[in-house]
Amino acid sequence: MAAALEAANVWVRVFDYSGRPVPDENGLVGLPVVDVYGITATMPQMPSALSIARQIRQSLPEKRVILGGPHPTLVNASAKQEHKKGVHGRASQMLQELLDRFDVVVAGDGEKTIGLAIDPHAHGLIDADDPTTSFFLTRADLNEAPLPARHLIELASYRYQIDGHKTTSLIAQLGCPFGCNFCGGRRSPFLRRVRLRSTAGVVAEISHLHERYGYTGFMFLDDELNVNPEFLNLLDGLQRLQASVGVDFRFRGLLKSELVTPEMAEKMYRTGFRQILVGFESGSPRMLLNMNKHATRDDNTRCVETLRNAGIKVKALMSLGHPGESPETVIDTANWLLDVKPDDFDVTIITVYPGTPYFDDAVLYYDPIGKPQTWRYTAANGDHLWSVHTDHLKDINFYKGIPGQYQSFVWTDALSRTELVSWRDAVEREVREALQIPWPTAPAATQFEHSMGMR
Repeated sequence: MAAALEAANVWVRVFDYSGRPVPDENGLVGLPVVDVYGITATMPQMPSALSIARQIRQSLPEKRVILGGPHPTLVNASAKQEHKKGVHGRASQMLQELLDRFDVVVAGDGEKTIGLAIDPHAHGLIDADDPTTSFFLTRADLNEAPLPARHLIELASYRYQIDGHKTTSLIAQLGCPFGCNFCGGRRSPFLRRVRLRSTAGVVAEISHLHERYGYTGFMFLDDELNVNPEFLNLLDGLQRLQASVGVDFRFRGLLKSELVTPEMAEKMYRTGFRQILVGFESGSPRMLLNMNKHATRDDNTRCVETLRNAGIKVKALMSLGHPGESPETVIDTANWLLDVKPDDFDVTIITVYPGTPYFDDAVLYYDPIGKPQTWRYTAANGDHLWSVHTDHLKDINFYKGIPGQYQSFVWTDALSRTELVSWRDAVEREVREALQIPWPTAPAATQFEHSMGMR
């Protein structure tokens, strides 16, 4: 957003709360006084975002506050699903709560809406999560967009390395075409439609990061790099860049397991990939089917073997708490990890977020005396996932927690919330001990996004 504003000759500053305490009642220390404040937030960040907005209202009541990012986008997508059904449900209520607290709420792409959002007369919802509007970024728009305004943040404060290489992150594509039921944005075009940057554009950005900032390590934050049909061409371009500057780079990113091939893995290794993250999620065929993963346990096993044969380490991203989860399915997951022996892994308990089928397709369940109690999602085979309704403005419900301090907002017919946490802890402890995989170091262990390399 800052880059888009600067391109339009708008003065802008970025206040980066990553790794910093969010201001409390003592005030917004260090925050410059400007005409408009824009806040981006995921769902777990909403309590902090609301705290910042509240303090701006108290200290500078005449200033305007904009909210954008994944959370309002997903809430809006979920509310539109309710509208199609002719109901005014919890997502519609959540959206209204955002509209009541912010001058402008932006859903979807922000690069072409930010100019409208900062207009003094703008108010309410700006829905850029609609491909029929001019606000929705096309591939051409994406490739014409300026590079992120990294000069406005303290890049040096992000201490992240890949194999000893000073590392930063970038994005080569937007969106994921798959329909995993636990994943946010499955009903949001902004997050569902793949929009690719050109190979030349990605290579040029990496060249810029190397020349200007000295980076030789790069973390791709794309959902799955290999959904890009031009991925092998991108690898060729990255190899040519390294040959031209005479420096070996290191790369890290995520892949979709069933799309991995030996040719791809071997070329990735030659390019500088030494570790890959893959969302295998479960070792239970029943759970993989219930979550609509479109990958089988055999697909996942072949993926690990293919990458390992090419010399690439694999971090397995696993999750518990899907419809029908039971002690048997959790044991299936633990046994699969023990069989394939990933180089690293983590195990999370899913959280039901707006914009996921687990949220959008759940129904309110009433207890025997007719009192609304909990939400229940039912898989095609009849397996259930139960969840409590969390207050998105108060509850901090990260999808990933600190080992030993997990909490669960979901449960199944076979496993309670407490039991899910106990099983999660047991799987991580026992698999790490059996495979001699060390626990994360202290700094990483206290960060919710450490598997993505964000500290």
